[in-house]
Amino acid sequence: MNPGPGPKAPRTPLPLVLAGARGHGRWHLENIRRLQQAGLVRLVGISELAPLSTGELDGLGAPAQSADFAGLLDATRAAVAVICTPIPTHADLAVAAAERGVHLLLEKPPAPSYAAFRRIADAVAAGGVVCQVGFQSLGSHAVPAIRALVADGAVGEPMGVGAAGAWARDEAYYRRAPWAGRRRLDGVDVVDGVLTNPLAHAVATALAVDGSTRAEDIAEVATELFRANAIESDDTSFVGIRTARGGRITVAATLCAERPDEPYVIVHGSRGRITFWYKQDRVLVQRAGHGPEEVLHGRTDLLENLVGHLVGDAELLVPPVSTGAFMKVVEAVRTAPDPLPLPDEAWRSVPGEHEGVRRRVVHGIDGLVAASADTLCGFAELGTFWALPGPPGPAPSTAHSATPHPSTAPSETARSATAETPPR
Repeated sequence: MNPGPGPKAPRTPLPLVLAGARGHGRWHLENIRRLQQAGLVRLVGISELAPLSTGELDGLGAPAQSADFAGLLDATRAAVAVICTPIPTHADLAVAAAERGVHLLLEKPPAPSYAAFRRIADAVAAGGVVCQVGFQSLGSHAVPAIRALVADGAVGEPMGVGAAGAWARDEAYYRRAPWAGRRRLDGVDVVDGVLTNPLAHAVATALAVDGSTRAEDIAEVATELFRANAIESDDTSFVGIRTARGGRITVAATLCAERPDEPYVIVHGSRGRITFWYKQDRVLVQRAGHGPEEVLHGRTDLLENLVGHLVGDAELLVPPVSTGAFMKVVEAVRTAPDPLPLPDEAWRSVPGEHEGVRRRVVHGIDGLVAASADTLCGFAELGTFWALPGPPGPAPSTAHSATPHPSTAPSETARSATAETPPR
């Protein structure tokens, strides 16, 4: 297709099309309803395989509905599109919007491969449109606040950044869509693993607080990918990142937690640490010679920020360039050997969230994930028997007893349901 006439002149309320209004898209639908009531956007179209009911559209008028996303953009003359569709469809839909001069909010992960990400970025640049990538945690006011603290030497010399995510997903989670839990489907990349989709925010947030967000900020990525579930992709994994500045960032994550809890990021310094529970926008600063300081920060909604950027002078918070480092991690996961199945003795089956559905729990994984963030070590370096090279052997006596440093363990008051808004 030839490029269209270029971006449409911004006007408020901005006419908007939502692609993908069910599953996680319900969260976007509610957010659009809020912004429509505020007079910032006007929902003019929904692209879904099956039309939404009048009940689902309560308070949103009667937007046009079609499974043909490109045709819907043409018919509605939309200025903005929110894309919350299966990961393998992101590139084609984003390119179609950019070629029509339509600005974008593109749900995370932006693409299943670095090549697809570059295709999106190039189309956005060629179309002269604005693209916001939907890492909502990067709208937290805590991110720049933490970076300012580190720059001011609040915790001494930076020593590294570690992230931990311990969530639970039952078997129904992997049956919700044909692409769920897949690395590829019908020859097309999907890469729906714990680090690249459900806990992708842990990776992106760790990179952001370190200030290593561009592709060129990443020097090396090492992965340890495992799966307890009968899936193709990973559900229990570690990634170690060496930055171009020589820094170290680690992320340990699982969907097989014993007691699911809030994910967090730790900035380690020579004289203290900063812990950031990014879903709560909560920051705990611990430094030598001072008592602990806890601050609850605000957050800017990314769609609202996109509108503010288009019609005002708001700085765009998450342009594609600022997710290049995250996509380097996605590419490392994509090109890594297929995740190793955990041995039977490493996990057990327990009742899941849904009646009659089971979920798999990895023994001691909550402590291991926390210990990784606390020490910046991977599962193998921590001595975890199933992560060591060679055939699995007996578990070392310490492998399942690793516990988080008291200063990094989420408090009981922070312990709450960790399911994201409806899963994608």
